[in-house]
Amino acid sequence: MRNFNEEILTYKLIIKKRLSFLLISFILCILFFIIDISTGPAQLDLIVVCKALLSKIFDIDIQKIHVNIVYNLRLPMALMAVVVGAALGLGGALMQTILNNPLASPYTLGLSAAAGFGASLMIAFNVSIISSFFSIPLGAFLASLLSSSVLFMFAKNNNYNTQSLVLVGIALLFLFQSFLSLVQYLSSPEVSQQILFWLFGSLSKATYLNILIVFAVTIFVYLFLLKDNWALSVFRLGEKNAKVLGVNLVYLRIKVLFCVCLVSSVAISFVGVIGFIGLVAPHIARIIIGEDQRFFLPASMIIGALFLSLASSVSKIIVPGALFPIGIVTSFIGVPFFFFIILRNKNA
Repeated sequence: MRNFNEEILTYKLIIKKRLSFLLISFILCILFFIIDISTGPAQLDLIVVCKALLSKIFDIDIQKIHVNIVYNLRLPMALMAVVVGAALGLGGALMQTILNNPLASPYTLGLSAAAGFGASLMIAFNVSIISSFFSIPLGAFLASLLSSSVLFMFAKNNNYNTQSLVLVGIALLFLFQSFLSLVQYLSSPEVSQQILFWLFGSLSKATYLNILIVFAVTIFVYLFLLKDNWALSVFRLGEKNAKVLGVNLVYLRIKVLFCVCLVSSVAISFVGVIGFIGLVAPHIARIIIGEDQRFFLPASMIIGALFLSLASSVSKIIVPGALFPIGIVTSFIGVPFFFFIILRNKNA
């Protein structure tokens, strides 16, 4: 009885530590969010930013130009960094869990490359039936659906395990990158430059409508998979153990892959290809939180939001007054971490 009580106390202590980490991460995310808003050509200190944010609620004495800078220029980009980071962090966490592979993410398994190909087609052929505001995200989303449908076909077949799905994803990555290179080759220099800038990733075209769409899809996917937390946690024990415990592997794979495609393609379609968020955020969460999906998924979302907010701030500091592509910043951070994962797994 004493051992049982000790185990309960130990379990409660673990839960408390995990909740504390989520709270600290959330506070840091808010801090980096405010720093992101304050960073830019017109440097604003944190106090001015906080006053400007609260000026819509309370009667605060502050210059109108500061309020306009915050709400019309800085806030949409900062909010987009948070919601896209959370979306990519969630997508990467789900992908790594369902494929049981530490190197799996929407970026490394072809979904991002497919989205880039779809968007580049819309840019190159200048579809005039609908405006570019809708056509580019639509093209990115449809191409991601095409890529994920191939994964669905293999996931439905019991003869293919998680390793096979990873290989299929890598093949799709190279395939869509080849298509993308072909589109750039056939395009004019001006169009090719537009495609290249979009592929580097940018938050400059963020609007409150875009933010709302990405936020709504991310929350929907998280809540939709909330009841599958136990099944996803069991999945990390291996496919055989999951089968023994009654998990429907085929159904769970298809359900999660669809959700990953939805949340990743919607996020990418508005900001371009931003890599390594879905790779780095889940790993940091896993090292600190563990495999319990109840805490692992929200931790990956918060860390992804924190990471992209930090990258957004850095991108505005590198070349003051210029829009430095945020995808380059995340790649500079992500590539060394990618090597760290490989070396860590080799030592393990």
